[in-house]
Amino acid sequence: MTRVSAKGVTTGIDIGSTAVKAVAADENGRVVARTRIPHQLRVPEPDRLEHDADEAWRRGPMAAWRELATPAAGAVAVSAMVPSMTAVAADGRPISPGLLYGDSRGRTAAPAAGGLLSDETAEFLRWTAGVAPDAAGYWPAPAVANYALGAEAVIDVATAGTAYPLFDGTGWSADACARCGVPVDRLPTVAMMGAPIGPVTGSEAVLAAGAIDALCEQLVAGADRDGDVLVLCGTTLIVWATIPEAKHVPGLWTIPAIAAGKSLIGGASNAGGLFLNWVDGIVAQVDWRTADPRRVPVWSPYVRGERSPFHDPDRRAALVGLNLTHNAASVRRAAYEASGFVVRHLIELSEVPVSRIVASGGGTRVAAWMQAIADATGRPVEVSAVADGAALGAAFLARMAVGLESSMRDAARWAATERVVEPGPEWAAATHDRYGRFLELASSTPR
Repeated sequence: MTRVSAKGVTTGIDIGSTAVKAVAADENGRVVARTRIPHQLRVPEPDRLEHDADEAWRRGPMAAWRELATPAAGAVAVSAMVPSMTAVAADGRPISPGLLYGDSRGRTAAPAAGGLLSDETAEFLRWTAGVAPDAAGYWPAPAVANYALGAEAVIDVATAGTAYPLFDGTGWSADACARCGVPVDRLPTVAMMGAPIGPVTGSEAVLAAGAIDALCEQLVAGADRDGDVLVLCGTTLIVWATIPEAKHVPGLWTIPAIAAGKSLIGGASNAGGLFLNWVDGIVAQVDWRTADPRRVPVWSPYVRGERSPFHDPDRRAALVGLNLTHNAASVRRAAYEASGFVVRHLIELSEVPVSRIVASGGGTRVAAWMQAIADATGRPVEVSAVADGAALGAAFLARMAVGLESSMRDAARWAATERVVEPGPEWAAATHDRYGRFLELASSTPR
């Protein structure tokens, strides 16, 4: 195992929906280098979502590593979105589309209650095995990246855990895999998060097992006290509230928190960058601040169904209340508000006494989005200093692989706030009224 000094630099690579982001960080979580390798998010049909897996999952991480690798880079770990699936040839190169969360090819006739433990990965596996029955393996995104970097097809236990019932918590289920037409030896090896996998090919650096992107962001966000709400602003919008003990709320997810004895409650929504980038492409580029706070329409933001709390893939977007006083600025503000309303709705459903809101993810660079979350919730939003939180969290896990860290809980020391966005008093009353209309739209399930 390569040993690096306590001040040594480690690298985290995050495979996102529209780009591979990577950072190199020192012992204090200070980013000393970063890169972004864009790739295409393909929507071949309204209910399909995929990557060119070779471009996004293999070549992208390799390019990111080449750009950031230095003699001081002692280890690297990969994070990625879940679920995902592709077929690979014997050399680890993908030979089928890279299926992504929410794609209809993962849809089952009877999804699991609450939408948490569904058979989406199993259906991805079944479909992929059907189109590539002779593939050497069937791998999620991190396995493709890890094989490209270190010739080992490995995923972390958290990523594997989202593949239930294929993975039962202790290993791959031979019966569940057989029902998809796949023997277990064509699935990747599973390792603990932060465990060493082996050397990076052509380097002395150690390749470590990473984790799910949302989990990596949680590691370094520092939102781990009761009542802290973490809002992950990526292609998917994710809201997690820290609670002292687990509880069940229909439509929401409850999972263990990194902090000992605590849980997280919340969910994931399609009203994040997936929706806002779509609006960005069809609405004129104007300053939303020129909009009259009283004259803004209301979006139902579900351009490709919704996850939490409805778990309804057939929901569709609607823009209501348009009149001749509205302009492009009004419509753009309405889109950001819709995302903020989803945050507020998930918080209210969780019934958590909110102490603070922390925002992380690439979307924190969009000032209009952060302002809308503050206005919609009526609370200040603390914006994380490092937007690429998933990559930063992966860099911390890489430190564990070379013995520089012993506990994931210590990653909270890397948390830092760049700025605090306060609610705008001039928007308060009108935004509150529109939130009521938003809830009415949500209950009408536009299709």
